[in-house]
Amino acid sequence: MDAFTPQQTIELVSRIGTKKAHMPLLDFPLVSPARSLFEGISVLDLLKNWVVSFFGNLAGSLFFMAIITGYGGIFEETPIYKQAAITLVISKAQTPHWHQIFLRGIAANWLVCLAVFLSIQARDVASKILAIWFPTFTFVALAFDHVVANMFIIPQGIWAGAPFGAGYYIWKSMIPTLLGNIVGGGLFVGVAYWYLYLTGEMVSVTFDPSSLPAAMEAGGPMRRTLTEKDRDTSHQNGGTIHGLDPEEQLGQRQLPQSGTQMMSSIGRELSDDSPYTKTHAERVKQGREESSEEKV
Repeated sequence: MDAFTPQQTIELVSRIGTKKAHMPLLDFPLVSPARSLFEGISVLDLLKNWVVSFFGNLAGSLFFMAIITGYGGIFEETPIYKQAAITLVISKAQTPHWHQIFLRGIAANWLVCLAVFLSIQARDVASKILAIWFPTFTFVALAFDHVVANMFIIPQGIWAGAPFGAGYYIWKSMIPTLLGNIVGGGLFVGVAYWYLYLTGEMVSVTFDPSSLPAAMEAGGPMRRTLTEKDRDTSHQNGGTIHGLDPEEQLGQRQLPQSGTQMMSSIGRELSDDSPYTKTHAERVKQGREESSEEKV
């Protein structure tokens, strides 16, 4: 199986996390050039990302629930669905104790984060789909609680007529599920893998863009900057790419017989030579050096 090693995978996870933490709030597809040397992620960066993600998911879930299943009248046409929705939310929010929901939240996000980890570890699309299937299927089949999934399921049951309201949902389900998800994903996956593979070590991750599967291995839209387009046009017309040996000119970031650079934008941002993707050890070292300079 063609895949990144666990050490390379958790390094890629840290790079993706660093990039996400420094995204402009109102311009998620773009990253400001002024943020191209990172010294890591602060607690404030983490909290900002959590808050924006949490309320963004909540708004989207409530909108979809109200418009599609609420005002869309799905339950009015099929009463059996209405009763099933009520029964489901009672079993998830009312029947279990607070601590049981918390423990189910730990298990749920443990599996969800494992699915994310495995999908990043895989290189091709088919492997990514297969990798996310089993952990996600397991958490759903065992009725574990994920706070984002519940943002749709439980308000849908309340809309259908469940015997409790929003306040009960927030205290009895949302809070314990959220806390459990943080422990399951952050401690049992994030911290555990960080401790095992990234503490003080330099990790190299390379993306070979010499073939189409490799060009797509990180996913994401194909995109080139104007500088890259000019460079490729020059190369196609017989020009040279400065800094490369003649033998490297022919295959550098081009698909066979295509003459066009095809590495994905995400793959470029996660490669070793990207300013967004210093290794964990490098980011820690840079942060310490900058702190020392500030003290001086």
